[in-house]
Amino acid sequence: MAPPVTERGLKSVVWRKIKTAVFDDCKKEGEWKIMLLDEFTTKLLSSCCKMTDLLEEGITVIENIYKNREPVRQMKALYFISPTSKSVDCFLRDFGSKCENKYKAAYIYFTDFCPDSLFNKIKASCSKSIRRCKEINISFIPHESQVYTLDVPDAFYYCYSPDPSNASSKEAVMEAMAEQIVTVCATLDENPGVRYKSKPLDNASKLAQLVEKKLEDYYKMDEKGLIKGKTHSQLLIIDRGFDPVSTVLHELTFQAMAYDLLPIENDTYKYRTDGKDKEAVLEEDDDLWVRVRHRHIAVVLEEIPKLMKEISSTKKATEGKTSLSALTQLMKKMPHFRKQMTKQVVHLNLAEDCMNKFKLNIEKLCKTEQDLALGTDAEGQRVKDSMLVLLPVLLNKNHDNCDKIRAVLLYIFGINGTTEENLDRLIHNVKIEDDSDMIRNWSHLGVPIVPPSQQAKPVRKDRSAEETFQLSRWTPFIKDIMEDAIDNRLDSKEWPYCSRCPAVWNGSGAVSARQKPRTNYLELDRKNGSRLIIFVIGGITYSEMRCAYEVSQAHKSCEVIIGSTHILTPRKLLDDVKMLNKSKDKVSFLKEE
Repeated sequence: MAPPVTERGLKSVVWRKIKTAVFDDCKKEGEWKIMLLDEFTTKLLSSCCKMTDLLEEGITVIENIYKNREPVRQMKALYFISPTSKSVDCFLRDFGSKCENKYKAAYIYFTDFCPDSLFNKIKASCSKSIRRCKEINISFIPHESQVYTLDVPDAFYYCYSPDPSNASSKEAVMEAMAEQIVTVCATLDENPGVRYKSKPLDNASKLAQLVEKKLEDYYKMDEKGLIKGKTHSQLLIIDRGFDPVSTVLHELTFQAMAYDLLPIENDTYKYRTDGKDKEAVLEEDDDLWVRVRHRHIAVVLEEIPKLMKEISSTKKATEGKTSLSALTQLMKKMPHFRKQMTKQVVHLNLAEDCMNKFKLNIEKLCKTEQDLALGTDAEGQRVKDSMLVLLPVLLNKNHDNCDKIRAVLLYIFGINGTTEENLDRLIHNVKIEDDSDMIRNWSHLGVPIVPPSQQAKPVRKDRSAEETFQLSRWTPFIKDIMEDAIDNRLDSKEWPYCSRCPAVWNGSGAVSARQKPRTNYLELDRKNGSRLIIFVIGGITYSEMRCAYEVSQAHKSCEVIIGSTHILTPRKLLDDVKMLNKSKDKVSFLKEE
């Protein structure tokens, strides 16, 4: 029997829904099927289940719907696809005419609402071959147990490009994102109160209004015909420019540091040990990764060797026993030891690779970056002249242009914008003319780069009493927002409501009727069982993802789920920012609608 699917929050919820809505719906004892997936559903399924789970559901083979395939006319096919013209056209090619059908029959499950034009096309062409045709409303990727993405990185260009010719494309992208966000809420069985960050751009406002309308429509169309009231949850929608600092700062917590400094693609880390090249996937099935990913690199470097010693000593203690039963137990435990040791070796290699990069160039940078970002040094003294802090980085020949640009940006963010003359001088002296748009284009995200007048910096929470490492003093803005939202301290002018939130979020102390009473809680506080769902337009950082877990841990009665169009790394983001003022025919793009 296959091992159970990971019980990790959002991933588990998504898998259970797919199992019920797709596999249980078309299951017939003893009948095996072929499964057809497109690019999006391949990512979706691989994020929440293993091949062994699919075998248990009667799936023998998984095929790419876009590729040419040999017909298997004695078997039925399960199509799990996005409702796009590309995927539908591929399906129709498989059932062109009865004598040419590739499969015995088809079960079609769309991730989201299928437009009438596509549905009618299917109906007119091959309705007799179709046993089921359903929409299951999961149009997002559960990236981690508390993190989701819409898998639309190109939305960044459309939402922030100043080119007026992109207006219609931007509207289409916003509509699509709103529909995807509704499927996040539907999968969590939530009808949240919707709020948005009002300034400085209007993307969040527009998207929030669209989401609110689509939520209303979705819950009117509930299968039972009942209108679902607002549930015990809040959805906050934010433009990416709300915290530019966290996107370019060098982070020293393990996951963020690794993805920033090492060439990790598709969560796959490549390393060399015992003279051999190896690969490891950084995923939540690995308990050690879950345990250490949000810890500071200094803690990780202490912890992993300790764990390796513990495992080795346990193994030696077991090996010392020579009785038959002891030997039997040893044989049973050997794979477990081997698996544990392999994980420790992977993470030790990962930590050492991070430290090699850190010691080479990053260590000196980090102190400068923290001082620029916070405006104070490690002793809490105010930085009097940020330019004096920045100059040593710019003059250091060991730092590459990308790191210098990140430092220049932190200088500008820290003083809330500079003059055109000063910016020109910086760009010229650092010799980054070819990449100057990586700096200038931040203005399209509503971030003051060369503002017409000096703007006030947003007030931050005082976290000086919190224990931290000297090179990791910065706290992402999102953590302030999460804590204020849970404690009902968000300013309603800065964070307007699109809809009236339930009493639980407006300080009345009432508890949602949908929450089951718990006998072990005599007094239910107003946050009991609530969810805070966050969506950032244009990407989230690994440090912001970490905050969702930290705040959920600190406020155990409120689960924070954070998501975005995609996950950011500083270098990829700067490349995207650089392209914002280019015309769309010069930028490589967007997934097919």
